[in-house]
Amino acid sequence: MPPLLHPALPLLLGATLTFRALRRALSRLPLPAHVQADPLRTWRWHNLLVSFAHSIVSGIWALLCVWQTPEMLVEIETAWSLSGYLLVCFSTGYFIHDTVDIVVSRQARASWEYLVHHVMAMGAFFSGIFWSKFVGGGVLTLLVEVSNIFLTIRMMMKINNAQDLLLYRINKYVNLVMYFLFRLAPQAYLTYFFLQYAGQRTQGTFLLGILLLLDIMILIYFSRLLRSDFCPDRVPSQQHKDKFLTE
Repeated sequence: MPPLLHPALPLLLGATLTFRALRRALSRLPLPAHVQADPLRTWRWHNLLVSFAHSIVSGIWALLCVWQTPEMLVEIETAWSLSGYLLVCFSTGYFIHDTVDIVVSRQARASWEYLVHHVMAMGAFFSGIFWSKFVGGGVLTLLVEVSNIFLTIRMMMKINNAQDLLLYRINKYVNLVMYFLFRLAPQAYLTYFFLQYAGQRTQGTFLLGILLLLDIMILIYFSRLLRSDFCPDRVPSQQHKDKFLTE
């Protein structure tokens, strides 16, 4: 197994501080008038801008990792590359930053689903970071960030009350296709792979448990997406206004 060329902790700290600095820089950008009028929407907007930047970088990076090291598609446990390792550290830094941002901003109650997701993601990625195992699995998991690009665009347009724009209507169909290709398909493939560890007392069994929980969350999010964008009449008329995961 290739040696770790960079200590894990400085990499994680550097990635986390990078996203913190990015958060501060993006917060200086002009806000849409509708967003600026509401402090909660302002926080959501800034949070989503950082998420959007992370999705663009990580999504493209994950695709490049798979292209450069295609054995990651098969040898999910043992395939390793420096680029893939750095990607997993980079994204873990984002999850650490976003967790702190949500808690410090006192949005934990409204954003508890995000916190649960982040904790599970960090727990899984630590397998690749500290034990150099399942780095390929981490890279495949991060293919979901390609889907998140369009999902974040959708959420930002909803926050800005721009659902009537043509761009929103186009994006909702693109978002649906990307959800299938880069979220549902990789998740199903990884779940199928990790089922071989069922009943064992291994690191793979721990990751299988996380995957199954993520499967449930992803299916719930998918049902919300379909209901909100394609069956709007079924969306409850009153929702928790502070809820971060708006439908």
